[in-house]
Parts: sequence; structure tokens; C-alpha cells
Amino acid sequence: MQDSLLAVDFGNIFGNLYESMGFVQGNWQNYVMLLISFVLIYLAVVKKFEPMLLLPIAFGMFLINIPGAEKVLWGEYLPDTAHKYEDVNPDTRGLLWYLYFGVEHVIYPPLIFLGIGAMTDFGPLIANPKSMLIGAGAQLGIFVAFILASVLGFSAAAAASIAIIGGADGPTAIMVTSKLSSDLIPAIAIAAYSYMALIPIIQKPLMRLLTTKKERQIRMKPLRQVSKLEKILFPIIVTLVVGIILPDSITLLGMLMLGNLFKESGVVDRLSTQAQNGLMNTITIFLGIAVGCKAKGELFLSPSTLAIIVIGLFAFILGTIGGLLVAKIMCHVTKGKINPLIGSAGVSAVPMAARISEDVGREYDPQNHLLMHAMGPNVAGVIGSAIAAGVLLACFG
Repeated sequence: MQDSLLAVDFGNIFGNLYESMGFVQGNWQNYVMLLISFVLIYLAVVKKFEPMLLLPIAFGMFLINIPGAEKVLWGEYLPDTAHKYEDVNPDTRGLLWYLYFGVEHVIYPPLIFLGIGAMTDFGPLIANPKSMLIGAGAQLGIFVAFILASVLGFSAAAAASIAIIGGADGPTAIMVTSKLSSDLIPAIAIAAYSYMALIPIIQKPLMRLLTTKKERQIRMKPLRQVSKLEKILFPIIVTLVVGIILPDSITLLGMLMLGNLFKESGVVDRLSTQAQNGLMNTITIFLGIAVGCKAKGELFLSPSTLAIIVIGLFAFILGTIGGLLVAKIMCHVTKGKINPLIGSAGVSAVPMAARISEDVGREYDPQNHLLMHAMGPNVAGVIGSAIAAGVLLACFG
């Protein structure tokens, strides 16, 4: 017993223990990202900025940047192909590797669209088809950002992937990037979902800047009642027309419309309920953690990633501006019948952007309810971003 105890190399044991400790393996980028994750968690928990989206992203970012945790949560990288998804040693693959599978292979985005379709009432768009113009105007950021990214030296495929951030649609951004420039998925996914979660901070100042107090107080007439037949035919017709013209957009758009058909048909309540609740919530958790877990300090704090985030922010701002300007033009043409605040809802973040239109409108008139009017452009933005994605995939895929 005593001899075996003496044979133990305590120096080597304690040396291995010391080398495995996180503070030995960490670097300054890890600690910067930890601070950023704390800020995002604060915004989600205290400020309640879309916590269902921001909290899992922030916590995934927090987990992966704890020094030494990457090997446990993700797995060992092959030495010559660091940070590539497929090359993680199969014997060491951790939880986050499997969660990220759904991002890398574009499983989560269509399922998210299925849930969005089941949760969304397309009635406001059907009742006011002119809302499509606002949704189209909000795609301005995508195409301007594409030009900017190209000028800055990104390839056409990479520029298209970066530009889609302007649609404020995380699933669409992931799908386009996976097909055009998969190495950019981490940066683009984080940028897209972060800006979606931070919509209140980004959009409200722009809305106040580009509209007058008088315009913000405009009350819109109630929308007409949409029949059940119209609501059932709408997803079928849109899928058929857009699918024939742009087959590349059918994966996302088809799932969006299928979810909506579940809801409006009234004959598959169990499927509709599952898509809206259990499935949607589960995929949101997996997607949020998977996106956050790719925000590793060394990768995220690189010049190219920071450039992508800046261009993405610029695209999102321009998308909001584009929707507001189209709504202002429509307000002028209709002689004050349309409140320009609904223009900011032209981006694809459903129903977050529509709720911001409602919130800002009620700041200036507590009895002014814009939510249902804003849902028209908001739904149009979802369809518009899917169509824009189809255009980019057709041109550069």
C-alpha cells in the first residue's frame, strides 16, 4: 500500500490538473466575449429585449467562451482544420456539436418558418395588399449591403450572405449562408439574431427621426373582415406562384405557408398547436444555443467578422428606413390615411417589429392601436425576405 502510494507521481497529477484549468487555457478574447454575453443576458432578463431569442444565444456565447469549456462542449478540432464543423473528432464530439448540426445542415430554419406560419395571421396582409409595397421597400438594406460588401472586397457569394442580414430574418440568413458561404454562418447568424433581438434599440430612434409627431398620431381605419376561404387559398396560391418563379425560395416559403395552412384550415388543430408551441419552442432553444456557441472569441473578434457585423447593422438600418420611406410616400398619396410608423414593420422580424410600431404609436396617442395594421407589412416582410433569398440563391448559388 505504502509502496503503491509512493509510486504515484503527484507532481504529474497536479501538473495535469493545473494545465486543464480554464484560466491557463484562456485568452483576452474569451474574457471580452464573456463580458459581451453578460451584457446580452442583462438585456434579455432585465430589459426583456426578446428574451426567448436573446437569452439562449447569450448563454451559448457564455458557455463556449469559458476557458477550457470548448473541448468539453464542442469537441477536439483536427489540428490543421480548426473551427470546421465536420472535422471535429467523432470520439470527442460534445453536446454543442450535435445541436449545431441543425444549423449547419439547414434543418432548424424551415422548422422555425413552419412554426411562424402556424402562429401568424395573414389576414391583415390579405385585407390590405398594399402592405406588400412596404415589405418590398424594407428589402432595400439587402441590396445596398450587397453592393457595400462587394466594394469592401467580399466575394459575390459572401456579399449575398452578408446582405441577407438586412431582412432581419435569422432562418433566412442561415439558409442563404449555408448554401453560398458556409464558413460565414457563425458571424452572420449571430449578427442576424442579435439585431432581431435588439429591434427596440435600433428601430425606435429611426422611427422618431423619419416621422413627424402629426404622422405618428394618425389613426387608421379598421381593416375589413377576411373570409376563411381567402385565408385558406392565400398560402396555396402564394406557394404556387412564388415556387414557379423562384424555386430556390420554396424551402422556407413552403414551410411558412404549410404552417399557416395548418392554422387556417381548422382541421389539424393538434398539428397547428404542436408547430406553434412544442416544436417552435424546442427549435428556438436549440437554434439560440447553437448560434451563440459559435461566438468564440478568436473567431468573433476578427476584422472580417467585425466588418460583417457592421455591414449587417447598416443593412438592417437601411431596411427599416426603406420601409418607413415607402410608408411615408403612401401616407402622402392617400392624404394621411396611412400611419408611416407601420413602415418599420416591413422587416421580417415577426411579430417583434409590428409590436414596436404599436408601442411608438401609443407613446403619442394611447388610444391609437397600430398592431394589426403593422402586421400586414410585417408578414409581407417575411415573404419578401424569402423571395430576396431566392433571388440571391438563383443568382449566386
